[in-house]
Amino acid sequence: KGDRIFGPALDTVPIFAQPMTLPLYNRTTNRKNTNNGHNTNETTPTPPMAKANGPAMSQSRYIVTLSGIALFTLLGGYTTATQPEGAGWRFFSYHPFLMISAFVGMMLSGAVTKKLGGYTNTKLHAKMGMAGLIMAYGGLYVIYQNKNNMGKPHFTSNHSLAGIICLIGVTTVGMAGGIFLHPDFGIAKTNKRFRFVHFWCGRIFIMMGWCICLNGLQKLTTDVTTQAMIGVPLLLMVPFALF
Repeated sequence: KGDRIFGPALDTVPIFAQPMTLPLYNRTTNRKNTNNGHNTNETTPTPPMAKANGPAMSQSRYIVTLSGIALFTLLGGYTTATQPEGAGWRFFSYHPFLMISAFVGMMLSGAVTKKLGGYTNTKLHAKMGMAGLIMAYGGLYVIYQNKNNMGKPHFTSNHSLAGIICLIGVTTVGMAGGIFLHPDFGIAKTNKRFRFVHFWCGRIFIMMGWCICLNGLQKLTTDVTTQAMIGVPLLLMVPFALF
């Protein structure tokens, strides 16, 4: 005595002639409901999504860090640029000031910004790095032109050779990151190994740039206090800002 649909009972109708009921899906749980289309009010807990890792740096720490970087860049850059004591500002001064602004002011700020995570901060990190590259090449132009003005040969010291190697390195890291890791069209933006290499190579060349800046300061002055005023803050930034 099945349910009657316009006549004969369903249990007397051949199975191929019975009306077909399609399985329904609950849009909220994606569970199949096969009770002849009726809602059974049964719910299936949705598996909890994996928690996204939070930013490696809080917003407040980020603001304090960038403020410290900006202050050091201005004071440290000017102090280095006006060495030896009493020399004052001259055309050469743009070289150390731009190099410190590049490797500390912009590239370090870009590395710190990336630690906040997210699409916008990733693109901002790239723009800061690119601004740092432009400043570094500006510093290269200044020292090249300054030596031309003084009639001196180019790339004869370990300082200058290390500077060229470092500049080639950060350029390679920056261009590779822009091509392969760009959040919009990067062909390897999800490749963990490539991201690992970009992360460490970027930091190695940033710290190499710091060492070259300190070496340049040592060539300008032998005053230990002045050297410590620049070197100690950079040393403290390594674990706090880079890692």
